[in-house]
Amino acid sequence: MSSTTPTLQWQEHEQIQQRRWLQHANQAVPKRVQIADDSISADTAYRLACEGTGLLWRGDFQNAKNLLQAIARRIDHKPKRTKKTTPITDTPLEAFHKHRQQQAQRARVLNMLLIEVDADFHIALRRAPDIKQACREAYSQQDSAFVTSLRELLGIIGAHEWRKNGVFIAALQAKIHPYYGIFSPVRGEYLDLIAKAPLPSTELAFDIGTGSGVIAALLAKRGVKKIIATDLEARALACAAENARNLDVESHIEFLQTDLFPPGRAPLIVCNPPWLPVRPNSIIENAIYDPDSRMLKGFLTGLKDHLEQSGEAWLIMSDLAEHLGLRSREQLWSSIEHAGLKVAGKMDIRPQHKKAQDTSDPLHQARVAEITSLWRLRHQ
Repeated sequence: MSSTTPTLQWQEHEQIQQRRWLQHANQAVPKRVQIADDSISADTAYRLACEGTGLLWRGDFQNAKNLLQAIARRIDHKPKRTKKTTPITDTPLEAFHKHRQQQAQRARVLNMLLIEVDADFHIALRRAPDIKQACREAYSQQDSAFVTSLRELLGIIGAHEWRKNGVFIAALQAKIHPYYGIFSPVRGEYLDLIAKAPLPSTELAFDIGTGSGVIAALLAKRGVKKIIATDLEARALACAAENARNLDVESHIEFLQTDLFPPGRAPLIVCNPPWLPVRPNSIIENAIYDPDSRMLKGFLTGLKDHLEQSGEAWLIMSDLAEHLGLRSREQLWSSIEHAGLKVAGKMDIRPQHKKAQDTSDPLHQARVAEITSLWRLRHQ
């Protein structure tokens, strides 16, 4: 076992045991580990998890799921307010950072319930499901046993079901099958904008940061003859290529692993970068959070070398960051102008996601005001 491989150690049967620690959520290896089974109470498990003790499960798998839910209920329990309670006066930015801190703490506690998995992705627990295919999709091949959190395993199983069943995309009138770790296009309003925006050309388009490939597929369905779709992640490109085959548009799309732009110029360049300039905490969040707006700024500044002189770039952005105080509209306009671009037009749409109707969401006011836009950019 490599000295650089994170490992988890614990004592069991009067011997020191050691396994690789495998976590996509960037969770640190628990420093203390205790064996746990069906006899542990939810209150005790919750207390130990809050103290940073990993609970390596040796009981019934379904009981472990029930225990995880019980711990989550204890985390989420909110005492009733009294009349003397001071009203919350957080700014949107303060509310966002507090929400992120609470999310991180919640994840840390829930990730303390641990499961050992064999090298062939078998779980040696009573009533454990067959997770082989789901784990192959998330982890690829493994050469030794490992320990991960039950929470991550359940996420992997859920992602496998999403991949198998697919997500219906109204703009395509077809399903997209997202891979584990690849953002699922569950919010379709930005795709409606892409489906309606006037095409400056049908000869060639670049799809920057293709992810599941949904934008490239939509452009192909709209009649663009060739699309070059790029992404840094090999997993994303494999996902996009499979979706292109399923949608019978693979002959129109070339996939390239690169950071942002492919070589050359195009009359249409499309990018839907992460919308919030914040550091992600897991691979799933890479599609949502863009530290210091790196991808947004890279896209805008790179257009001078890749957009044809009479071409058009489509930037798909939500203004949620503005309502949260993470970025101002003036900063976005300034980035566009400094890149030597002008706004030829803008199409707006209001999101229809459930969180906008959830008044208990700490970010409710920002979500209610949110607008998603397709910015049509051209050279000055």
